[in-house]
Amino acid sequence: MTDDEILLGLGLTVVLATASQILASKLRVPALILLLPVGFAAGALTDVIHPDKLVGEEFSALVSMSVAVILYDAGLGLNLRKLTGHTRWIVGRLLLLGVLVTFLVTAAVAPAMFDMPLRVACMLGVILVVSGPTVVGPLLEFVRPKDKVRRILIWEGTLTDPIGGILGALVFHAIATTHQIDIGRGYQLGQFAISMAVGLVGGAVGTALLWLTLRTLRLGETLGTLAQLATVIAVSAGCDIVRDDTGLIAAIVTGLAVTNIRGFDMPARRPFFETLVQLIIGLLFISISSTVTPASLVPVLLPALGLIAILVLLVRPLVAFAATSGSGLSFGERGFIGWMAPRGIVAASTASAFAASLVDQGVDGAARILPVTFLVIVGTVLLYALTAAPMARRLGVVEPAGTRILLVGGEPWVIEMGRALRSAGLDVLMWAGLEEARQRIKGAGIELAKGDLLATATNPGARLEGVTAVFLATDDDDFNALASVMMQDNVEGPVYRVGPPHEGHGVVAPYTGGDILFGGSLVRHVLAARYERGARFVVQPASAPVPSEHDTLFVVRANRRLEPVTEKQRIVPQEGDTVVLLGSGTSGASDTSGTSGTSGQ
Repeated sequence: MTDDEILLGLGLTVVLATASQILASKLRVPALILLLPVGFAAGALTDVIHPDKLVGEEFSALVSMSVAVILYDAGLGLNLRKLTGHTRWIVGRLLLLGVLVTFLVTAAVAPAMFDMPLRVACMLGVILVVSGPTVVGPLLEFVRPKDKVRRILIWEGTLTDPIGGILGALVFHAIATTHQIDIGRGYQLGQFAISMAVGLVGGAVGTALLWLTLRTLRLGETLGTLAQLATVIAVSAGCDIVRDDTGLIAAIVTGLAVTNIRGFDMPARRPFFETLVQLIIGLLFISISSTVTPASLVPVLLPALGLIAILVLLVRPLVAFAATSGSGLSFGERGFIGWMAPRGIVAASTASAFAASLVDQGVDGAARILPVTFLVIVGTVLLYALTAAPMARRLGVVEPAGTRILLVGGEPWVIEMGRALRSAGLDVLMWAGLEEARQRIKGAGIELAKGDLLATATNPGARLEGVTAVFLATDDDDFNALASVMMQDNVEGPVYRVGPPHEGHGVVAPYTGGDILFGGSLVRHVLAARYERGARFVVQPASAPVPSEHDTLFVVRANRRLEPVTEKQRIVPQEGDTVVLLGSGTSGASDTSGTSGTSGQ
């Protein structure tokens, strides 16, 4: 290829990867649904984006390091403190049974369905055991199942990737060196154990390097991000040099260690790293799918649909119900776990790397591995994307409709506001730093968040699970302002804060963006002063007349969706809505009646 063709190919690949992900976000569908067909179409229409021409034989090495970065990022979101009791037991059984049953069934049916030798069918089977957080995560964010189910599926999808990668490498080398597969000898188990050991050692080295750079040297956000990227790539590459595909284990172990070992000075936000991971995912899918030709799909299209049906309707439900037997999960929760096993980036990358090498060695039937894998990825992602939400609703595992509020603050007026919101039918969770304030929250009968909740919320990859809105109302305006910035990307919904005094001397609060609760007139000190004068919160139907000298703070829609009055928007109540008001504190009679109306519900 000429220099101009290389530049055109690189630019086109980046543009297609970015545009597909932007469009997918607007359509609220997993990006993979668009990335694969776009890459396939581009590969059919032009030769300039084919990775074997742009990069050459080194493409598989780049794929391996790229997947390691993705798995490190996924590992950062896995909190071991949440993997306890039955959850740990269920995830372990899902991994064991899922890998074993998927491999055996695929290897058994593939020779007849795709006219390939058993050894190639075993290669296909081990490729298709993986799932992946890059596919499962977006699907679960769209469906919003219960936290327990979501946590199980995320852990399974993340941990199965390196296991599948190592097994794929073992099967590949068995085929390439002996032209047969013998899974009955302890030799292969020993090889797997050696690979795991290499990966664990690499993970320990990566953890030590990041402790040095992030904890000892205390690098800032920019240099800290570069240190993470360099460490993951170096450790992954080193492990792969020692033993193929062990870099994936090292990457995920490093991510797990960084997010679970106390004391790591991780940057609170990682916009560059997150952007890099998104770009890598897009580039990999566009590049890999461009290598699949229409001519290779036609002979395997119908058999691949049959294989998808076997995997979705037989294998996955069987694995899920067997793994969750006696776990205490409801039938609906077990059923939804049995309806969520899409294939993702690791399946695509391993198929691309191993199939190309086997084809070059002249292994019969190896050319069908990549197109079959491509169709299984597209088919499973499309099927689960279209059916996961209605299936979750039918099985009763969707989080209840409405708003789950995290109210941060421990002042008396804040606690009273929490009681008012709860009496309006909302799910309220409160957090306060001082033990005295936490005791007041408990005394009010409001659910109290764990003491480290806000620290968790600002950790890389962490999310406040189930929280759909955050209201920051502490007596420290700078804390409210900074926390509103830090938490924006870790909450499923908006983050609001009470306004600082107009003449306040805060360093940050007067100059920080974000939506201000209740507008410019009802700032923090005004709310506190009105409460001290006797003003109370009143909850009443929107159809009832608003008492004089009362301000509307919140509107709770008929579907339990909360809409606060803010500096940027004024809410118009509708028939069937509920409003939360605050009195002026100057009329003792009206405000006192509001107190009894709120606390009595």
